[in-house]
Order: sequence, then C-alpha cells, then structure tokens
Amino acid sequence: MTVNVLERNNVKQFGQGSRPIVFAHGFGCDQDMWRYIVPQFERDYRIVLFDYVGSGASQLHHYDPIKYSHLNGYAQDVLEIMDVLDLSNAVFVGHSVSSMIGLLAANQESRRFGDFVMIGPSPRYINDLPDYYGGFKRSDIDELLNMMQMNFFGWASYLAPIVMNNPDRKELSDDLEKTFCSRDPHIARQFAETTFLSDCRKDLQYCSVPSLILQCSDDSIAPIEVGNYLHAHLQQSTLRLMNAKGHYPQLSHPEETASFIHQYLTAHQQ
Repeated sequence: MTVNVLERNNVKQFGQGSRPIVFAHGFGCDQDMWRYIVPQFERDYRIVLFDYVGSGASQLHHYDPIKYSHLNGYAQDVLEIMDVLDLSNAVFVGHSVSSMIGLLAANQESRRFGDFVMIGPSPRYINDLPDYYGGFKRSDIDELLNMMQMNFFGWASYLAPIVMNNPDRKELSDDLEKTFCSRDPHIARQFAETTFLSDCRKDLQYCSVPSLILQCSDDSIAPIEVGNYLHAHLQQSTLRLMNAKGHYPQLSHPEETASFIHQYLTAHQQ
C-alpha cells in the first residue's frame, strides 16, 4: 500500500520565502503549538508544519506501536516528509523530544538540514549519576506512566500547570491540558514511554548540523544542566538562556522565542 505521507502527517505548507523552516511539535501536542510563532517567519521562509502519527489531525490508522516504540520511527517519518517535499538546507525547529527526533533524522540524511533550533531539548530525561543529570529518577517516570494508564485525564490536569509554569496565566495551562486530553490515551502513553525512556547521548557526536539550544529558565522537563550538557557535546552549538519560564516558550513567550531564532538565523545565514 502506498502511503500518502502528506495526508498521514497532516502536512501544511505556506509562506513567501524559499528556504524551508520545519516546525516539529513535542510530546502530547500538535502543530497548533506554533500558532504564535509562525506568522513571524511567513514572509522570509517556506513554512512546513506537520503532526506526528497519533497527534493532531494525523491519520491514526497508520499508528504502528512497534515502529513508534523508538524515536527512530518518528525520525523516519520526518525524513519521508522532507523527501516528498524535496527539502534541503532546512531549518528544523524542534520542541522538546522533537529536537532529538530531528537530530536522529539528520544523522541519516544531513544534507536536508541546514540549521537546528532546539527548544527545551534533552538527550536523556533520566539521571545517570554521577556523570549525568537529566532531571528525573526512573521511579518518577514510572509514576508518570502509571498515572497516565490509571487516570489519563487526571494526569493531564496534574501535569499541564507544572510544565507550563506560568501560574499567573491559567489560560495557558488550561489550553495545554485540553491539548493533552485530545490525544488517544493509549498512543499518548506509548509516546510518553518512548520519549522519557529514550537515550540519545551517544548520537550527539555524529551530528554535524549547527544548532541553537534555547534553554528556558525553571524548566521542569529540561533543566539547565541538560542544556549545558548538550552545548558541551554538540558540535557548532550555540546556547541561549531565555527569560521564559516553563517548557513551552513558543506559547508563553512567543516574541522572545521568535527573536532568538531570528537573531541566530540572521547570524548564520547560508
């Protein structure tokens, strides 16, 4: 059976520029997460948005629990999208786990990638002490996964305000909670397991694509130690500390997020 990749992943294209910029959402989200950022790039770039299978308006019947039990399954889809659209020298903006999905894809076909922008990235969420601090103990992740299985909507209600971390703007965590709750609970739980048990530290050394690491302040998912680790282990990386708190600066602080991306791309035009 021939798969229509663009329909499978609900791919959208627009913008007046020629250089492609691909926005890749993180766990539990969809392409709507970029709604405040995208208008600031439409004039100068070819915008590409998509949903991972199991997220947003993707085609759920293409979900394969074996394929998507590893981040390489998602990376394969990214490469298929880029192949169908014939993208090269693209800017890949990955939020959270999408930063590592993009890196895995680029390690296979680097010519398609010109620059990375990694927002709240982490190569490993679980601590590997004393050498590595990811922010979580294995028991923390197991508890999270159990909560998702036992009470999915309770999990969404609990997690959204913690990871958004903007308590004076309740509408942001409410919107995030609604997005979490719109996912298929079984697929969301497996994506969580694939994400939070992943370990991409050994893959960092093979990445030759220049990257901007946007490190949020007070991020419960990707603490500053993780940003520093990535900066130390990624060739040609630039680390920028943001005033934005939480794990979703594209929603809570879109102007700051877009400004950092513009500054970086202007300085690294190719």
